[in-house]
Amino acid sequence: MHFLLDNNLSPKLIELLSEFNHQATHVYDLGLSRASDKEIFQYAKENSMIIISADTDFGYILSEWNSTKPSIILARYISLTPEIFIKYLERILQDFEEELITGSLIVIQPDKVRIRSLPFYQ
Repeated sequence: MHFLLDNNLSPKLIELLSEFNHQATHVYDLGLSRASDKEIFQYAKENSMIIISADTDFGYILSEWNSTKPSIILARYISLTPEIFIKYLERILQDFEEELITGSLIVIQPDKVRIRSLPFYQ
């Protein structure tokens, strides 16, 4: 899987995700650090990437566009320090790989994980 890390996440996650044999790119490295959320969403969709962010706007874009891709992992109310956040991601990658591949919004909170299959409206 190839992940696109949003501005609000540390580029250190790229290295940590590679330890799980996944590719990751930060929006900064693509020249998208000043891009709108819709532009980032479109880039991820066109390049078969999964967005990882703490920005709830991506959920709204999924709803607005009623899209099946890209999948989004959304962090809510958890530490975004790479060493802590990677532990949450590790669980998601182990337990929900199929959901990420088929198209889902996965919301990670300290005490639960919520999953919505895409598209929201069928």
